[in-house]
Order: sequence, then structure tokens, then C-alpha cells
Amino acid sequence: MDAESRLSENRPSLRDLPSVDLVLKTPAGLLAAERFGRSRATLAVRAALEEVRACVLAGQLAALPSPDHVALAAGDTLAREALPSLRPVFNLTGTVLHTNLGRALLAEEAVEAAVAAMRSAVALEFDLATGTRGERDDHVRDLLVELTGAEDATVVNNNAAAVLLTLNTLGAGREAVVSRGELIEIGGAFRMPDIMARAGVTLVEVGTTNRTHPKDYAGVLSEDTGLVLKVHTSNYRIEGFTREVPARELATIAHARGVPLVNDLGSGTLFDLARIGGAQSALAHEPTVRETVAEGADIVTFSGDKLLGGPQTGFIVGRAALIEKINRNPMKRALRVDKIRLAALEATLKLYRDPERLAARLPTLRLLARTRADLASRARALADPVATRLGDGFDIEVVDCASQIGSGALPLETLPSAALAIRPAGDASGGRLSALAGALRELPVAIVGRIAEGALLLDLRCLEDEAGFLDSLGHIRVPA
Repeated sequence: MDAESRLSENRPSLRDLPSVDLVLKTPAGLLAAERFGRSRATLAVRAALEEVRACVLAGQLAALPSPDHVALAAGDTLAREALPSLRPVFNLTGTVLHTNLGRALLAEEAVEAAVAAMRSAVALEFDLATGTRGERDDHVRDLLVELTGAEDATVVNNNAAAVLLTLNTLGAGREAVVSRGELIEIGGAFRMPDIMARAGVTLVEVGTTNRTHPKDYAGVLSEDTGLVLKVHTSNYRIEGFTREVPARELATIAHARGVPLVNDLGSGTLFDLARIGGAQSALAHEPTVRETVAEGADIVTFSGDKLLGGPQTGFIVGRAALIEKINRNPMKRALRVDKIRLAALEATLKLYRDPERLAARLPTLRLLARTRADLASRARALADPVATRLGDGFDIEVVDCASQIGSGALPLETLPSAALAIRPAGDASGGRLSALAGALRELPVAIVGRIAEGALLLDLRCLEDEAGFLDSLGHIRVPA
């Protein structure tokens, strides 16, 4: 008898595979149908049986699984498919406003407002006082005017949209003058010249990469100029032999020729960041929106989900006549925000009315304000519980590190922090380190750190739920 005949004789018979109906009648099959629907359960059972059939034909099974085992396998598959792809994670990367992890955490007041807006009908564009149609921007317009000192304000779905809408409204078919050193690129190869082209304006570059003078602007302003654009380089710095025209001086140049000045702050902040943290943790001063308006900008654009600490939004504040014109642009409707974000945004902006308690109530500022001493103390308390959950084979120590704000804000500024440095004992290749990082990402609530200097660093700046962190870590399958 040849090898192929012996293999055929020893493998289970496909005729003995349980039917789909029999598997669905098992307790596990009935549970799967109840949880996920009979159609989904049926498809999952068929897929599980096909997998068994393939293993039998490949000679990989000595015996057929029972109907119960097939049903359990199908149920496990359905449970994995039911997990949301947008899963919560513990952000231990050391980047507070991590773009890939959703940027700002919302304040509890904002979360409650968003949930309330989701659960019921709301007066989104309905004036309860008159019983007539209202404007959705009215829910935040007065707050923005109050907090920025601008004449009027409007809101769209992000700052890129704010810039696009402003450029298209004020400069379509005309020229937009900007310093060559301010033609920024943000994440995802999103470039200012591309936005300007889509907005329908003609880009006029002035100055050089590192130096731009008042005469450079004055020399190109003409009847064809729609606006002067100043872009705050929030995601990089040019140092050394440099020169830029301050916003106040640039406003004077633009206004002398009857041209509006648009100042794009990018991240933007309503709060002086130098006021948070101790002496060792103090951040550099970042121009606030109120300061920028006071310097003479006709329009200021900035983000809501970065330094401001709210939901993803883009703001346009400035002269009332220009805001009215922007709101009449048909593109405004395509870029508007929904009731959920408006509710969260209103609640977030109201927190800024109480600046003395803002750093404690707004997660972004609270996380930025944490001190190295506090974080180091928490790291020391967590070191042993983490070591217990990882088991033997890993060395853990508390180390100093530097956090960053992220999302292009204050790129040269770092925050003194503390981390747990995890190193596999005796593994010079780093293979187990990568495997450990992967295992942490597979946890019920994923743990995301960063690998640096031969260690997996878990920066504790953004960790507030320590009990939840340890509970999730308790489910880890430690790589061999």
C-alpha cells in the first residue's frame, strides 16, 4: 500500500461531518444565532465546516470535531467580527495629542452633552423662542466671540476646511499672498499650496524660506490681490538667520491697500499654555486667538480638537462682514458640523469661562500639566504589578523621558515625564520586544507605547485609569 492510500485510509471520512442544521441546534449554535442572528450564525458555521473539510483533505486531522466544537468555533469567529474596529486604547506613547489615536480627550461635560444630543431630538436649527428656523452656529457663536474678542464667528468640520472655505470666499479667482517660509505641509502630505489651488486662488509667494521682509509683501499687493495669508508654523521652526513680518505689522501693510489679512493659527489656543504646570514643566507661550485678533487679523482660523481640547472642528473668527460673506458660500453647508459635535463643542467652550479651574477640568490641559515627580511616583507604584503580569523574562525599570504635545503644536517643546522601560532579558535581537508590543496591542483595551533605545517605553503622562490598565494587562499572552 502506497503512502497516499495509507493517508486516505487513516483520515476521517467527510461523510461523518455534522450538518449545518445539527451544529446550529447545539447549545453553542443556538446561542450564536440568538446573539448574532440566524443568517450570520449559519454563514459562520458553514465557514467553520469548510475549514474542517480542508484540514481533513490535507491530512491534518486525526478525528472530526464534535458539533459543539464546530459551533464554538463559529461563535468565536462571530464574536471577533462583532468587536468595533474603533477600539479604545491606553495611549502610553508620550504624545498627548496623538493624531493616530484621536487627538484630544473630551471633558466629561462635553461627553455628557454629546450623549444627550444623540439620545433625543434637539433644537439644532430651531429657535425655541420664536418657533421659527434657527442657525446651528448660534449655539457657539456668542461663546467664540466672547472668548476671542472677534466680531463674529462660524464653525466647520476641521481647520483645513476653515482655511479652504476662507480662501475660496475671499480670494477665488484672485491672488493670495503668502511668505515662502509659511507654505507648510501637515500630516498626510496635506500641503498649503494644494489647499490654495483647490480654493481657486492664485498663489503669490514672497520672501525666501528663512527671511521675509515688509517690502516683499508691499511690492506685490495690487488690485488682483484677494487676501494676505499668514500661516503660524505650529508644526516646525526655522532657526538661525531668519526674519518674518509680525502679524500686527503685516495687518498694517494689508489694510493700507484695502486687503484683508487671514491668519491661520493651525492648532490654536484660547488659553496661555505658559500658565500650566510647575516651573520645570512650563510650556512656551503660544499665541492665543484673542491676541491674534487684537493684532489686526481680519480672519483667524484654528482647530478645535488640538490645544483647545474639544471635538474635531475648525473655527473662523473675525470681522462680521467677512464672516457673513463666508457663511453665504455654498461650500459652508458641505463643511458644517453635526449636532453631536456642536453639543460637545458648546460644553467645551463654556469651560473656558472659568480659567482658574480649566486645567483641572479639561483633559488636554490636565495631562499637559502633570509633573515628572508625580509621574515617577506612579511609575514606581506600577512597576511591580506590571512585572507580575508579564512574568519572568522581562526587566522593568522606571526611567525619565520626555513627552510631547503632538498634532503639530509646539514642535520643539517637550514635557519632563516618566516611563516604565521594559526589556526582554537576554534578547539582543529585539524580536521579543516587538512581539511584546504586538501582544499589548491585542489586549481587550490595547496598550500602545513606543520602542526606543532597546526598550518598550510606557510613558505614563496620559495614563489616568491605572486600575483599568492593570486589568487589561492581566489578559496578556506573554510571547515566548
